[in-house]
Order: sequence, then C-alpha cells, then structure tokens
Amino acid sequence: MTRLGAFLRGTFGMPKPDRQAIERVKDWASAALQPHPETAFAVNEIACTDPSCPGIETVILVMEPGVKTRAYKVAKPLDEVTEQDIGDALKA
Repeated sequence: MTRLGAFLRGTFGMPKPDRQAIERVKDWASAALQPHPETAFAVNEIACTDPSCPGIETVILVMEPGVKTRAYKVAKPLDEVTEQDIGDALKA
C-alpha cells in the first residue's frame, strides 16, 4: 500500500483498518503493560511522509489517568503487527 493509500484508508471507498486487528493490538498492549483499569488505548495506522519513516506505521496511544499520554510505534501496517512487535515497541 502506498503512503497516500494508507492516508486515505477509510475514505474514497478504500477499506477501513480491520476492527479485529485493532482490538488484537489493544489486547496485546494491555496484557504487556497491565495498566490501571481506566486506561484507554487507541490504535491507528498512519502514513508518515517524513523520509526517515517507514511509510506506513501503526501507532498505539496509551491514555492512563493522571499520566501523560504515551505513543508507541510499530513500523508496519496494522494487519502485519505481531504480539512480539508490540512487546518490542513497549520496551523501547
């Protein structure tokens, strides 16, 4: 998928990211972090136009009450992310 394709995902008739993949990544991140029960996770696939970026990456936001929101990145499209990728990203 091109950078523009990832950016436009969910618009102009292109498929939206797989809901099951989003939930799977949230579950893996939650299991790895074992956060406060009120912690919220957001998972998004983005297209990065910076030359140092891989193009398409998955970003996991961890929003814990009373703590600054943390962002973790996996340099892969959402549907290619593995549990090991999540563990590696959260350790970095």
